[in-house]
Order: sequence, then C-alpha cells, then structure tokens
Amino acid sequence: MGHFRKEYKRLVSESVNALELRYRPETMNKDTDKATKVQNYKLMNKLQRMNQEASLNCWSYHQNSESSKAKNLARSFVELEDSTGSIAGRMIGDTIEMFLHRSAKRLVDITSSVLTYNIGHYEKGTYAGFGQRSYPQLSYVKDGFLDLVELSRSFKTDPIMNPFSSGTRLRDMIRAIRACKTAAEERAVVRKECAAIRAAISENDQDYRHRNLAKLMFIHMLGYPTHFGQMECLKLIASPGFPEKRIGYLGLMLLLDERQEVLMLVTNSIKQDLSHTNQYIVGLALCALGNICSAEMARDLAPEVERLLQFRDPNIRKKAALCSIRIIKKVPDLAENFITPAASLLKEKHHGVLLTGVQLCTDLCKVSTEALEYFRKKCTDGLVKVLKDVANSPYAPEYDVSGITDPFLHIRLLKLLRVLGQGDADASDSMNDILAQVATKTESNKNAGNAILYECVSTIMTIEENGGLRVLAVNILGRFLSSRDNNIRYVALNMLMKAITLDSQAVQRHRATILECVKDSDASIRKRALELVYLLVNESNVKSLTKELIDYLEISDPEFKGDLTAKICSIVEKFSPEKIWYIDQMLKVLPQAGNYVKDEVWHALIVVITNASDLHGYTVRSLYRALQTEGEQETLVRVAVWCIGEYGEMLVGNAGMLNQEDPITVTESDAVDVVETAIRRHSSDLTTRSMCLIALLKLSSRFPSCSQRINDIVIHYKESLVLELQQRAIEFNSIIEKHQNIRSALVERMPVLDEATYSGRRSGSVPAAVSTSQGAPLNLPNGVAKPTSAPLVDLLDLSSDDGPALSSSGGDFLQDLLGVDLSPASTQPGGNQAQKSGTDVLLDLLSIGTPPAQSSPSMADMLSPVEDNKSSVDILDKLGSPSGPPAQASPPVGSSPMMDLLDGFGPISSAPVAENNGPTYPALVAFESSSLRVTFNFSKQPGNPQTTLVEAQFVNKSPNAYSNFIFQAAVPKFLQLHLDPASSNTLPASGNGSITQKLRLTNSQHGKKSLVMRIRIGYKINDKDVLEEGQVNNFPRDL
Repeated sequence: MGHFRKEYKRLVSESVNALELRYRPETMNKDTDKATKVQNYKLMNKLQRMNQEASLNCWSYHQNSESSKAKNLARSFVELEDSTGSIAGRMIGDTIEMFLHRSAKRLVDITSSVLTYNIGHYEKGTYAGFGQRSYPQLSYVKDGFLDLVELSRSFKTDPIMNPFSSGTRLRDMIRAIRACKTAAEERAVVRKECAAIRAAISENDQDYRHRNLAKLMFIHMLGYPTHFGQMECLKLIASPGFPEKRIGYLGLMLLLDERQEVLMLVTNSIKQDLSHTNQYIVGLALCALGNICSAEMARDLAPEVERLLQFRDPNIRKKAALCSIRIIKKVPDLAENFITPAASLLKEKHHGVLLTGVQLCTDLCKVSTEALEYFRKKCTDGLVKVLKDVANSPYAPEYDVSGITDPFLHIRLLKLLRVLGQGDADASDSMNDILAQVATKTESNKNAGNAILYECVSTIMTIEENGGLRVLAVNILGRFLSSRDNNIRYVALNMLMKAITLDSQAVQRHRATILECVKDSDASIRKRALELVYLLVNESNVKSLTKELIDYLEISDPEFKGDLTAKICSIVEKFSPEKIWYIDQMLKVLPQAGNYVKDEVWHALIVVITNASDLHGYTVRSLYRALQTEGEQETLVRVAVWCIGEYGEMLVGNAGMLNQEDPITVTESDAVDVVETAIRRHSSDLTTRSMCLIALLKLSSRFPSCSQRINDIVIHYKESLVLELQQRAIEFNSIIEKHQNIRSALVERMPVLDEATYSGRRSGSVPAAVSTSQGAPLNLPNGVAKPTSAPLVDLLDLSSDDGPALSSSGGDFLQDLLGVDLSPASTQPGGNQAQKSGTDVLLDLLSIGTPPAQSSPSMADMLSPVEDNKSSVDILDKLGSPSGPPAQASPPVGSSPMMDLLDGFGPISSAPVAENNGPTYPALVAFESSSLRVTFNFSKQPGNPQTTLVEAQFVNKSPNAYSNFIFQAAVPKFLQLHLDPASSNTLPASGNGSITQKLRLTNSQHGKKSLVMRIRIGYKINDKDVLEEGQVNNFPRDL
C-alpha cells in the first residue's frame, strides 16, 4: 500500500506541475502565433473528446469487464504526451489503468467528476490557457487530483489486496475462494465476505444488493449458512427492474424452501408479478412459484396460474403448466380446476407447450380419478393422433435428436397413454395400432430410439392384455439383451422381471441370453440377471438351470459368490424333485463356496439328511470325499463333522451303498483323523470346534478302539482359553472316563427332525411351540421386537403351565440353551435309561448346592415315572426339594447315585419366611465378568410371599460404551417370570452410569423350592456383537 500511495502521489504531482508550467499566462503571451494556437486548440478538442469518453464510459467498461476498451482509451491518453509536451495524458491514462484493476466505485466516481469538470473548462475555452482566466482553474484541477491521493491514503489496506469490500465483484470472490489451499483458508475467506455482506445489509446498501445476493448464492452452494440474506431476496423481488427481480427470484429459489416462514411475505409480490405487463417478469414469478410453492401459496395463487395457461406467449403457457404440476401435487383438491385448461394444451402445436401439457395431464390422472376418466373419454383418440403425427413427421431440425423427431415428446405421450390404458380395455384397444407402429418402426441403433422403445414396451406391459403385442415387447427386450451398452441391458433385465409375471413363456425363450448375462463382467447386470434367473426356475427346468449356475460358481468372482450361492441354495431347496438330488447339489456347492453358505442353509441340509434314512451312508461318504479335497470351507467341515459323528459306523462299514457309488475304505482311525484335523485347523471357529468335540464324544462310543485317543484329544482342550471349549472338554472328559455306563445312551443318534416344522419356522408361518401363560406374544426387554424364528424367545416362556410339552423335535429349546440332550424316553429297550442319563447330565450342568451325600435321594426315586410322568423339563421341579427318605444302601441297577453325578448335591433345606411388612434382603451380585457386573436387589410385597420383586442393575466395567443392550432370562416351570422394559439400551463406559431393569418372580413352590435362573446378556461394542451367559443359583433361600 505504501508503494502504491507513493507512486500515485508522484504521478499526480508531476502531472499538475507540468500543466502549470505549460499553460502559465506568462508562457502563453500575445506573441504566440496563430498556427500554434490553432494546433493547441485542435489538441485540446481531441483531449476533450477523449475526456468525454473516459467520463462516460470508464465505469461501464469496468462494470462489464471490457478491459480491452479501457486499455485502448488509456493508451490514447498516453499518446497525448508527445503532442502536449506534458505528462497529463499519461497521468489520466495511468489513473484509468489503476481503476480498471480495482473495485472501488468511489475512486472511479471522483475521477469521472474531475474529468467532467475539465470538459466544462474545455467548452469555455479556458483550459487551454487562452487568457488570464485559466490560471485559477488549474488550482481546482490540482485539488481534484490531490483528493484522489488523499482518498488512496484513507484505505487501510491496498485495494488490490482487499477483495472483501461490499463492491467486490463476484468473480473476484470466487477466484479468492478457489485460490485457497486448505479448508481453513476457505472458511476464513467466506467468513470475511459474509461479514462484509452483513455490514452492507445493515447499511441498506442498495447499489450492491444484487451483487451481495449473488455472492450469498455462491456461498450457499458451498454449504455455508446464508439465512441472514433471506430478506434481501424479498427486497430485490419488490424492486421494479428486471435485473434486480431476476437475482431476487434466483436467490429465493436457492436460499429458501417451502418450509420457511419468510416465504409468506413474498406471496403478494409474486401475485403482482404474475399480472405484470412484462412477460419476462411473469416468467420469473412462474419459475419461482413452480420451485418453492407451498400449499398456502398454491391456494392463493392457483387462479392466477390457471389464467396464464391461456396466455398469448407460448413460453409463459409452458411455465404455467409446469407451475400447475407443482400446485396440484401440493393441493390435490385443486386438480379439478386445471382439467379443462390442461386438455386444451394437448391441442398445441408448439412442442414445448405440448410436452408440459402432457406431463400436466399425467399428473392430474395420478391425483384425481375424475381427471383420469375425463381424459380417457375425451382425449385418448387425440393423443393417439398426436403420437402418430409425431412418429410420422418429416425431418424437423429444431426437434431432431439422432434422426428422431422429438423423442422427449414421444416418451411423454407413451407415459400418458400407459396411465390411460391401465385397467381400461377400450382405451387399450384404441392405442394398440400406434404402439405396434412405434415398436416396429423406431430405430434401435441410437439411444433416443432405445428410450422410445423402452417406454413403448413398458406401456404394452401395463395396458390391458394383448398377447401379440406382449410377445413383440418381450422380443424387443431380447434384442436389448444383445446390446453392447450395459445400460440398455440393465433396463431390459428390469423390464423382463416385470414381464415374467404377465407372460412367462415369452420370457423363457430368452433364457439362454439371460444366463449369459449372469456371467457378465458388470456387477449390476450380474445381480439383476441372477434375480431374473431365479424367477425363471420351475419344476421343468430346475435341473438344467441349477447345473449352469453351479458350473459358473466355480469361476465366479469372489464378490459375486455370496449372492450366487444364496440363489442356488434357495433354488435347490425350493424346487428339488427328490432328496438325493438336493443333497447332491448341496454337496457340489459346499466344496466350492462353503464359506458363503448361510447358517440356516446348512441347518436345513442337516434336517433333510436326518429325514433321508436311506441316504445316511451315501451322504457321509460323499462328505468324507469332499473333505479330503476342500478342507478349508467352514460350512463343509461343519456338516461333514456332524455327519461323521452321527453316522461314523456307516462310513467305516460302507453301509447303505447305492448302485452308482464306488466303495471306499475308511478305518475308524481315518474317521477320527478327519475330525482331529478339523478341530486343530487354525482357521476353525468356535462353532466348528464345538461341533468337533461333540462328534469326538459320539465317536468314542461308536469306535471303542479309538476311545483313548479321542480322550487325549479332548483333554488337550481342558486348558483352552476359550471358556466354551474348556467347559465342553471337561464335561466330555468326565463322561468318557467316569460315566461309560451312560455314555452310549447320551450319544445316541439325533432323532429325526420335523422337516415341515423347521421349514415353517424359517418362513415364520409356524407359531412358537411354547406360549406365555396369558396367551399373548412375548415382548422382549428394551423394546426389541420378537423375531418369528428365534428359538431363544420361546425359551423365555418356560414359566407357562398351560403350554404344550416340549418335544425333542425342535420344541425343547431349554436343552439348546443348556447344551444337553433331554430326549424323551425311547420306545426301544433302554430308552428309560437314556432319559435318566440325559437328566443326570442336566443336573450335573446345573450343579446347584452341595449338601451331604447321605440325604441325597437315589436317581430311581427322583426319576420314577410313577412319581412324576411329565416331560424332561419337569425334572427342574426336583431342584431344591425338601429332604426325602434316606438313600438306599445300593442304588438300583442301571442308575448312578446323585452323589456321583452332582458332587454332593442334595436337597436344600427350606426355612419358612416370616410374613411381615416388607422384609429386606441383601443385594446379590448375580453375574460378574471382566467387563460387566449385574446386581440384584430384592423386595417383597406385604401379604404376597410368593412374589419377589427384583431390580437388576447393570454396570459397565470396560472403557467402551455398550449399545443395543438386552437382558434375557429363563426359569424352571414352577417359576413365573415377568420382565419390565430396561431403562435404556445404552450402557455408559467405566461405570459412569448404569441400566436398571425390574423383574417379577412368582414361585408356585414357595417354601419348598428355591429360585434358580439362567441369564443371557447381549450387547454391541464397536459394532461387534457380544453375548455373555451365566447361571444364578445363590438366591436367598427364603425367597
């Protein structure tokens, strides 16, 4: 800034001194010859004309960025230096140059006034120095130029370096923003510019209001808040001039929307502009109304818009039609007012008006049945004629697109015909001929033609049935599938998915082409084609289509294998003609994409295998072969291990051989090797290893010669860091070593699972086997909806006394939670022993209490069918029962003493609870892990000793917050449990808060049996699901 001021002051001072020296009276005496005076006079006239041009046009040049004209003008002033003998011309020229590169309007105004002042003296003849009158005037000229110097000093910063004044051009602000290298710099620039605009708004600066609003619109598009400029839009809209209104309406559409209350203030201005004599201002108002019209504005301005539909200018009619679309969408009740004017627009010759009129009629049909019936009766034939004229029209350069006349109008007309023909046979018949003509004569080598064909096909598929037209439409889609353009193939696949419900046979003819699309390189086309193939499958083609898909599965991309595998599994399960074909196809999928198979799919496969008793040997041998080659597929390993555990003796003995099978030699050691390899595989997860342990337990009974080896493998996992594996290993090792007399009964084959029930549960069509005592569906805590296929929900209903007995074919969900076999008594010999053994394991897992062994009743006493003939869950009723008769000296044959299985479990002595006014009980830490602590606080209602109120408090001990927190509990049959919703589903970290949830327990055997409960707690931490389980068996005895 200092350099600018110094240079500018030097320039002005030298120029004024030169003027004084040149034109002083003593230097211009009477002896000056006439020729010199004439020459000076001509030069001064030239300077006068140039000064006039500078005065009148300099600012307009600057405003319109016509820098070349301003530079030429400045160059002309510079040329005067040689003629006048002074640097006055250069001084003026340089001044214009400096003003050209700055945006200070006030400087230019002062310059213009100084030059205008000079012009006045030129006209009087005094500026050239003729006579004594010229000298006083020079002082005014000097003062005017020195004012410029003082003004430049008043700037706090250099005008070149300060683009944030209210007079900054929009392009300068954009250039400054784009020059920013970081987001912080951009925010700083925007913040400064917004501050300058606020200052201008507070000063009510009318000269730059339009420019400030233009800047605000750019800032708004960058995502910064601009609400402070909303009122400026209204002020500009109220201005009389078109330029101001144009900026105002543009700002109104960008900075405001229909939800702003400020919008109500502009309704009157828009109404006035809709009646303006200037059609361009009317167009601005219509454009704004069509973009931001609210329901209130629509009701107020609908008559004005309806009137403009008959305006003389076609552009106004077009905009009025578009605005009408907005109005009827906001207020459908106004649709009846636009039916007749909209119908008149369909007779327009101007394509723009006709296009908007067709769209208006389409929207009217969607919101008003009255309009739909009116257009069907009065306009269908006219629309068919218009479409025929457009389709057969000669070449028109103003509407031609790729050799097709106005494809946009084609498409709009076809869409309106589709709406009119849907559900109306007469209207459909009247448009069949023109649809056939458009479908056959439209060229398909350009995108415009393809777009028309697509809309024509869509219309044919929507209107009332015409078999020939639909076959023609499907054939067009078949041509689309052969196109090289991925977009055309994609829309063809989409349309074929709709067409298959109308004419499946016509689509089936293009099955080979659709299968090729499944192998396409484009992911979206592959997925859409796969969905279409899934819809094409039926009983007659399921084998061929499945073979094609399985063949492609081997070479498909990894990202596509998941979707492809899911569809293949669904097809096989839905359309399998026989069980052996189903098993064969699944055994082809598992080795190739076993890691992509979902859990419910291989669960269903196991259900099918259990129901195919004649295929057990074939299945286990096929799985054994597959496991030798593809041992890395997790799902394959699980199914194979399960089958080997169940049917291992059939694998070794080649039992159940089919005619097409080749016999294989497998020893008992080989079968154990397969399971051992699977459990020791590094990539095996917890589920797979757990299944391997169960399979080993079963094989220890089926292969007695390998029992010791299996036991060694199981012992290895007794020290596992995974609690689940450790617990299983300890229990299974105890069974192998200590309870060989019950082991064979424990590891009997799984009973045949009810395939229909399982399928129904997967689809949600079969209700839960156990219901609540009130008969209403159970509501899970924390507001979680009950999933229809989750067995855990039914587990929580165990308090029901009137529910059906739990069955071993999928209804006994208690055994799923406890992880034991509670199969009912078998009809075979030894079946009663199996039931007792399963119950022994249940009691062993519960391990509740350790009373003296002398008071333990024998197993035969506890499980006697005469004493208790209920389902296996009723055995929980024995927990905590009062002391029975002394145990016999020797237990009955085939039963083991309770002391042996439960490590000293005996009856729990009960003490009667004194009924008083609200007894108090100590708080109980029901569950505690490294990350969570659960505390129970107890209370009882006076006069109701059977009911216990429990307040559970959950505290998070980890540094991470838990989300989606849910608490679940299960109790035996003699207890009834009611859960209230939890106080929250988010548990703060590090004990900085807690979740509370109230429970109500009703003990029907109060005073005889103590409370016992299994709990399960689920939550998410860092988007990872965590599940913790535990058992509460240390409730106070008098509860």
